[in-house]
Amino acid sequence: MNALIQHFAFEFRTGIRNKNLLMLNYLFPLGFYLMMGFIMPEINPLFRDTIIPSMVAFAVLAATLLGLPDPLVSAREAGIFRSYKINGIPALAILVIPALTTLLHLVIVAALMVFSAPLLFDAPVAQHWGAFALVFLAFAVASVGIGVLIGVIAPSTRLTVLFSQALFLPSMLLGGMMMPLDMLPEAAGKVARLLPATQAMNAFNGLAMGGTAVFPAWGSVAALFASGLAAFALALFLFQWDSHNAARRRPALLAVLAWIPYLATLFL
Repeated sequence: MNALIQHFAFEFRTGIRNKNLLMLNYLFPLGFYLMMGFIMPEINPLFRDTIIPSMVAFAVLAATLLGLPDPLVSAREAGIFRSYKINGIPALAILVIPALTTLLHLVIVAALMVFSAPLLFDAPVAQHWGAFALVFLAFAVASVGIGVLIGVIAPSTRLTVLFSQALFLPSMLLGGMMMPLDMLPEAAGKVARLLPATQAMNAFNGLAMGGTAVFPAWGSVAALFASGLAAFALALFLFQWDSHNAARRRPALLAVLAWIPYLATLFL
């Protein structure tokens, strides 16, 4: 237990001391939040109503999709995982500790946004804080699970960027952060349901912010939790100690199973 606590403390400090992680965990989401908060309400007054959930969702995506996978791939390529294996550190700890530290960083950033947005931008606060916390946790679990899964299946840091951006960019465009979900064309709306950000924004609007959900909000929460847990289980199943040992590598395409809960929401 003491070793796990020390590992957790080390990973948490790394998220602040490492320049790349500091950028993706704090500086990038907070800088984007300030920029969008000052500019977007002048362009689109409706954006003010969703500043808090949309910018919290952006922070989650930045930390988990852009920040979490690369250190896992780099550590595997550098042989650090082999050293962990020799010293008896289980694969579960290797994946859980970065996930938990990322969650803690996200809580800090989300708190900064939630408390500052009403003061800086006159943004409306959540009407149901319990629901807001629940949706945030569900979205964080889903995104952390996907981030860990990308870190496990990506064979190189270059492909890590490709996989992460393949989710990050569509989430920005279709996830409901920049425009309301009900403004999307019907076909685009169906595709958008496959994105965790879409499910999160739908649940934020329907359960926490006093808005209207485009599709069942509790179904979105269930899908986020289910997908996050499935992604983490798949990451454990597909985990490799060594990038150079291809003999025991399991098919990375199994990762798409983590999207089954989102597919299920198409029938709700």
